[in-house]
Amino acid sequence: MPAILPQIADAVAAELNSATLSMPVTAVRAYQPIFELADMKTLHVTVVPKGLEQELGSRGSTPREAKVDVAVQKKLATTDPAEVDPLMQLVEEIAAVFKLKRLAHEPLVVWVKTENVPIYSQEHMAELRQFTSVLTFTFRIME
Repeated sequence: MPAILPQIADAVAAELNSATLSMPVTAVRAYQPIFELADMKTLHVTVVPKGLEQELGSRGSTPREAKVDVAVQKKLATTDPAEVDPLMQLVEEIAAVFKLKRLAHEPLVVWVKTENVPIYSQEHMAELRQFTSVLTFTFRIME
């Protein structure tokens, strides 16, 4: 049986690729959202398996929760709000894709919460002039 976390990450990428968003997105699953700075002129949306938590539940059940990161990255020409605001909008739209839903390709996996702290990397903005925002999604595996 294949590992569940990569399967969930693939399902997240597929759902993002089929979503209607304000910018065209091609989400890919990877284990590290690291690219050459020269390649960052185009938008990168990377889905990264992050963690799997399991605990003793009631009547001997062992509920599991999967965490998946979605990184949104793009090199900026400037740090002007007119260039950054659409990327912030995209991050909010990506967060909304999964809210209160089950994954289409993994129907036993249901959204629990989304974290986006900090909302973007100030270090990447200052040092690389690159927008980087990471959303962490938590999904419950209903078995």
